[in-house]
Amino acid sequence: MTEQKSGRIMQIEDGDKVRIATGEMQYEGILMPSQTGKVILKLKNGYNIGIRPDTASITLLEKMDKKKQQGSVSMPCKKKTDKLPRISILSTGGTIASKIDYRTGAVTSQFSAQDILLAIPELEEIADYNCRIIYSILSENMRPSYWVELARAVYEEIKNGADGIIITHGTDTMMYTAAALSFMIETPIPIVLVGSQRSADRPSSDNAMNAVCAAVVATSDIAEVCVVMHGSTSDDFCSIHRGTKVRKMHTSRRDAFQSINAKPIGRVEYPSRKMKILSNHVKRGEKKLALHDKLEPKCALIKYATGASSESLLFHSGSGYKGIVIEGTGLGHVSTEWIPIIRTTTDAGIPIVMVSQCINGRVCDRVYDTGRDILKAGAIEGEDMLPEVAIVKLMWALGQSSDIGKVRELMRTNIAGEITRSSYSNKL
Repeated sequence: MTEQKSGRIMQIEDGDKVRIATGEMQYEGILMPSQTGKVILKLKNGYNIGIRPDTASITLLEKMDKKKQQGSVSMPCKKKTDKLPRISILSTGGTIASKIDYRTGAVTSQFSAQDILLAIPELEEIADYNCRIIYSILSENMRPSYWVELARAVYEEIKNGADGIIITHGTDTMMYTAAALSFMIETPIPIVLVGSQRSADRPSSDNAMNAVCAAVVATSDIAEVCVVMHGSTSDDFCSIHRGTKVRKMHTSRRDAFQSINAKPIGRVEYPSRKMKILSNHVKRGEKKLALHDKLEPKCALIKYATGASSESLLFHSGSGYKGIVIEGTGLGHVSTEWIPIIRTTTDAGIPIVMVSQCINGRVCDRVYDTGRDILKAGAIEGEDMLPEVAIVKLMWALGQSSDIGKVRELMRTNIAGEITRSSYSNKL
C-alpha cells in the first residue's frame, strides 16, 4: 500500500497511523494486519473496524516508531524517597503486561514492570518501586521450573528489604502460581499476584485499577500470597483472594476470580483505595522468611468422566509419574473398576489424592461404600482443596520428601490456608 507525499512515494505499513475515507465517512487509527482482504483499522477507542479496500482511500498520518515497537520502553522505576514503602514489581508477562503486536495483530506480552509503572502514574502515590523482569510469557506457557525461579526471585527481594511484592501474571494460570508460591515461601510481607482480563488498548481494560489495588494490598499488613482482581463488573472494588482458595470462574468477565470454599481476605474500594478486611489472615511480621523451593513436576491431574476406563490411571502409574490427583465425582468417587488400579498404584509408592469436580464443598469418602473402598485402596482425601491447588501441593510435598507416609501427612496438613475445617458456602 503506497501514498504519494511531497513528491515521494510513502510505503504504508501495518502499525502506521492512517486516515481512511469511505463514502462520506472518515476514520483515523492504526493500520492492523489483515488476512481477510479487508483493511483493518484500530480506532482510538480500542475497537477494530474492517473496510473494503475498493471503497476506501487511505492517507498516511504518522509512521510507526519501529525502535519503540521492537521492545519495551526502558524506564527506571520511581526513585526511593524514604517516605513511602518499598515495593518490588516482578513482571512475568500476561495481559496486564501486554499490548498489540502490529506484526501479527495479536496481543503479546511485551510490557515490562517499568512500562506498567509509566502507564499507571497513580501507583507512584502509594509506594516506591524496584522493577524486575523474571520472564515475559503468556500464562499458558507457565511450568513448575518457572515457579521455582519466581519463588527464588521473591525470596531475594524480601531479603533485600522489600516491604511488599507485586507479581504481574497472566490470568489463565495465575491460581496455579499463587498456590505454588503459597507453599514454597513463608513470608513476613504481602506477596500479591495481579493480572488483567482485558488488555490496556481496550477501553474496558481492568489493568490500571487492578494494579492500583494490588499496590494497596502490597503495602498492607496481609502477609500472605494473595490474588487481587476486580470484585465486580464495575470499577468499584477489587477482591483480595487467598492464593490457595481462588479460581478463575469466567473466561473474560472482569470479576472472573472468586474465592472458593472461603471468603475473600478482604477488598479494596476504588477510587478511595480504602481496604476492608473480611476474614482472618497472617499479619505482617508474624512469620520469618523461609524458602522451600523443591518441586516434583512429574505429577498428573486426571478428571474422571462417566464410563471412563481405568486405563488412564494405569497409563500414568506406569509412565514414571510420581504422584496423581484424581478429580472424582461428588464426594470424591470413581467407578469401582478403578479401585484395584488405585490399590496397585499406591502399593507402588505413588500417592493418589482424591478431590471433587464440584466447585464448592469437600471430599468425604466415608459416606458410601465406593468411597470407603477408595480409602482402603490407599487414596488420600483432598478435603476442600481445589484440584489445581491439590496438584501443585502434591508437587511440593513430593519435593519435600520421597517417603509416602510423610507426603500423606503433608497433604492432609493445612500449610497455607488450602484446607479449612468448615468450608464457606459460596453463593451458587
